[in-house]
Amino acid sequence: MHKTISFKQTLLRSAVVAALCGAGLAQAATIVIQSRDPAGVGFNDTTPVAPVGGNPGTTLGEQRMFIYRYVADVWEQALESDVTITVSAAWEPLACTASSATLGSASAWNFWYGFQGGAPDTWYPQALANKLAKVNLSEGQPDTTGFNNVDIKTQFNINLGKEGCLTGSPFYLGIDGNFGTGVNFVETLLHELGHGLGFSVLSVQTSTGKRINRAGTAYTDDGLPSIWERFMFDNTQGKTWLNMTSAERKASAVNPLGLAWVGPNVVAGAGMLAATPVLKVATAAPGYSGQYPYGTASFGPAVGSGMTLGSISTIAPDTVGAGQGCLPFNGADTAASAGKVVVIDRGTCGFAVKAKNAQNAGAIGVIIANNVAGAAPGLGGSDPTITIPTISVSQGDGVKLRAAITASVPYGMRGKVGYATGSLTTDPSRRAGADALGRPLLYTPNPLVGGSSVSHWDVSASPNLLMEPNISPDLGLVLVPPKDLTKSLLKDLGW
Repeated sequence: MHKTISFKQTLLRSAVVAALCGAGLAQAATIVIQSRDPAGVGFNDTTPVAPVGGNPGTTLGEQRMFIYRYVADVWEQALESDVTITVSAAWEPLACTASSATLGSASAWNFWYGFQGGAPDTWYPQALANKLAKVNLSEGQPDTTGFNNVDIKTQFNINLGKEGCLTGSPFYLGIDGNFGTGVNFVETLLHELGHGLGFSVLSVQTSTGKRINRAGTAYTDDGLPSIWERFMFDNTQGKTWLNMTSAERKASAVNPLGLAWVGPNVVAGAGMLAATPVLKVATAAPGYSGQYPYGTASFGPAVGSGMTLGSISTIAPDTVGAGQGCLPFNGADTAASAGKVVVIDRGTCGFAVKAKNAQNAGAIGVIIANNVAGAAPGLGGSDPTITIPTISVSQGDGVKLRAAITASVPYGMRGKVGYATGSLTTDPSRRAGADALGRPLLYTPNPLVGGSSVSHWDVSASPNLLMEPNISPDLGLVLVPPKDLTKSLLKDLGW
């Protein structure tokens, strides 16, 4: 999960600075972590713990800092810069409930334009601006925020896993990936530092399309563009954000599967994206057979091409406000689900809760239909007792599937009702998470998701990418193709 900070909390500055160094090869980056936790809190928590998963720390604070340093080392080797990158880090109470939580956030803390080495009149996050200018642009500048003009500010949820805060799913502080029902802190931090380094369009207010003005005091229609905008191409409008009005950018931010990244490094690496996985629906009802892109779940058995799911059914709409599939199935829904793959709308309760209720009712599979426009979502959650496959489809495809179920009924044989059936395959003509030209898509659901929309890869990407809006269980530490596209995008920006 990612939550950005308001630009009002960020220092935005202009600079005309000559480079201190002549031409030459940049060195591997150096990242310094500055803790702002008080005594006994966060990194200074002295609670004894046993070493876990390759983390040798013997206190909770030591283990947290070990992961920070471990992830910072990964980023150091991935980047080149002659200027030290400073990260302010803390553990703080963040928004959460028993079933959901803000894991943490990170953001560039200063933005610059008008420096030597950057595009004219274009906002850059400070770590990248420093790299291009070959000097620390904030050195000697007054600081009124209390964060010492750092490049990146981070905070993570100190209450995660406690009662009432994603209960029972704390951050896993090992480095071996065996996080079980916990949240993999290595991947979470790797993702958030990516935002702080520049994987974000923070200088544009996506809800209005307005940009931060030259003075850094307000979002306006005549504000300066971000370096991000020249690589964001809307296939509906046929132009980049750089050449759009505020109203056009606002519309593009909620154009599902319509906004592509056209930077040369990303496009060159996009061949790593797999053929689109699709649910193949077959029915005797005319006009309803076809292919529907699907997303996968972090729980239940693995799914993939060649799997036959079976006959598709659905249950009654929710009428009590609990959310479809969120309560144990009644007699009618049980009868409709037994031996079938049941379509259930997303919403209200967790995906695993819906799947478990369907399994208890005798379903042999579950299809979660999205409740907002956009791609089929990835399905997070955990329940080791779920043994049936679960996939997701888009909101529009969910409507089509229900229509296919109804239309198929008259096409049965020998006095039996007809069914639509589903199996899993791939569409080799389409890359998962890319447009028709093979350019990776940015995350643009409708309605807008503040702090996530536009500043992530779309959830339809396969394999899963580090900078999607959700942390997937199959991520690693490699940031370049054929494993990932994070470094490729940062190179397009100038890293």
